[in-house]
Amino acid sequence: MPRVLIVGSANVDFTVALPRLPRPGETVSEGTLLVARGGKGANQAVAARRLGADVRLIACVGDDASGREVREALAAEGIGVDAVLTTAAAATGTALIVVDAAGHNQIAVAPGANRALAPAAVDRCADDFAWAEVVVVSLEVPLATARRALEQARRHGALTILNPAPLPDRGLDFLALADYVTPNETEAARLTGLPVQDLASAGEAAAAIRALGAARVIVTLGAAGVLADGPDGRVHAPAPRVTAVDTTGAGDAFNGALAVALAEHRPLADALGFANAAAALACTKRGAQPSLATRAEVEARVRG
Repeated sequence: MPRVLIVGSANVDFTVALPRLPRPGETVSEGTLLVARGGKGANQAVAARRLGADVRLIACVGDDASGREVREALAAEGIGVDAVLTTAAAATGTALIVVDAAGHNQIAVAPGANRALAPAAVDRCADDFAWAEVVVVSLEVPLATARRALEQARRHGALTILNPAPLPDRGLDFLALADYVTPNETEAARLTGLPVQDLASAGEAAAAIRALGAARVIVTLGAAGVLADGPDGRVHAPAPRVTAVDTTGAGDAFNGALAVALAEHRPLADALGFANAAAALACTKRGAQPSLATRAEVEARVRG
């Protein structure tokens, strides 16, 4: 089995589906509520696990009912949770999500316990980094912790994926620690100051991010697929066509699937197609973790 280690957040998501997104100061009623589990780290871990990987998660939850529920649900998925810490200093992270009829969303996050995941917690997990073939890191945990995780992964020879989300206002100074950086079009634009509107501009932004130190860059472009840029050139992988219900978690599905495919030593073009299929399927159901597909579902989508 591919061995994937995830370092990131674990949240509870409250999602309201509405006919349209509210304008500033406006209340839109007649929505429906879904309460589910989320957080970029936990989502990526569940995605990779459902796709057949052996997965461990380094995260932090609160000493509360939500934290216990999150840990139990992750363990039930078959994810290693020995490094999911509990803190009494903050509540489990919470996300408030609004989704419109076309699947577009607005998300507000109270990170809570995720901010308590310190670099020292990563240092205590040396055995997990030595075990992993691929390490995925996102940024709903402290930046110092994300950096330390990438350093540990490099020290133990694991392949590293940095999902630079959410991107801090001050940018990032540790892109060189990542073998793959996976921004969406908005994050790529903010990292470089270049507009990302189509494949050509995505390629320019990817090249600029590589100039900042990243070895390889994969810009995710929603319905337009992904554009990868690296030492071997550029690859565009189109996205499967689906009817989007909720795009929440699609990026996490992509990163989890990419980690699995790379751990299986697939060629990059195949890995991108596999990850695109996982992301597309995640758009067809409500919620983050409830929408994450199984390996059989993703492979069927890849075959068309």
